[in-house]
Amino acid sequence: MIIWIASYPKSGNTWLRSLLASYFFSKKGEFDFSLLDKIKQFPNSDYFIEDKDQYLTLESTSKNWIKKQSIINLDRKLKFFKTHNAICSINGNSFTDSKNSLGAVYIVRDPRNVITSLANHYQTDQNEALSFMTNEKRYIYQKKGERFLAFSPLFSWSSHIESWTTTKLFPVLTIRYEDLHLETFETLKKVISFIKTVSKSNISFKREKAKQSIYSCGFDRLKDLEKKKGFSESVIKKDKSGNVDFFNLGKDNNYKKILNKKLIDKMNSIYHEKLIKFKYEK
Repeated sequence: MIIWIASYPKSGNTWLRSLLASYFFSKKGEFDFSLLDKIKQFPNSDYFIEDKDQYLTLESTSKNWIKKQSIINLDRKLKFFKTHNAICSINGNSFTDSKNSLGAVYIVRDPRNVITSLANHYQTDQNEALSFMTNEKRYIYQKKGERFLAFSPLFSWSSHIESWTTTKLFPVLTIRYEDLHLETFETLKKVISFIKTVSKSNISFKREKAKQSIYSCGFDRLKDLEKKKGFSESVIKKDKSGNVDFFNLGKDNNYKKILNKKLIDKMNSIYHEKLIKFKYEK
């Protein structure tokens, strides 16, 4: 059965995924990018590429979302999957259901810092990144040749959050990226406790292993690891000169220093309700 590690893009999903991978799938909490194979992304082309279906339209993989999850769950073992998918239904096809999902950890991040990470990742300016975040028809996908092998509807930043934090399909633990940054140990402990509860397992919290996971997944260490070995999830620069740094600014991603006042004011207005709800200062 699946526990989702879910978020809007560039909200800390990979960091939490790294922490959990090192904690659950290494002996001593030591991290390496290869451990991320233990927490794959869904939907992902790997799960659709062998199908006879040609998947010639963007939405076509949606009809097999749940079917693929049912196959994944045949062994009835606990599994973690990263996703950026909104909880939604496309052409009558639901992203997941209570039969395949035990729960989810959802990561929310201050949208005024999400925008700078989005702009870097997709190599756009900040205004285009805001258009990305407010577009109710936004999606991401994987394509091989003419085949659309993975389709992830995002909707807008606000709608994405609502879809996960209000779902009644299964329990959802919502954490803030900022708390994961400032109170990493306590937040990771909370996540592991949630996993234990929803999976009804005898998982025990290993304090020293958690500390080592946090150390080995520190931003500077991940950035250095990417520099030395590369990171398969980073995207190629538009000028083909190399890859965009996936681990980019870290703690230096401070919207107060990066965004102009006009854009900050605009985002404060657009996201007023969410900024209050998630206790972000105006």
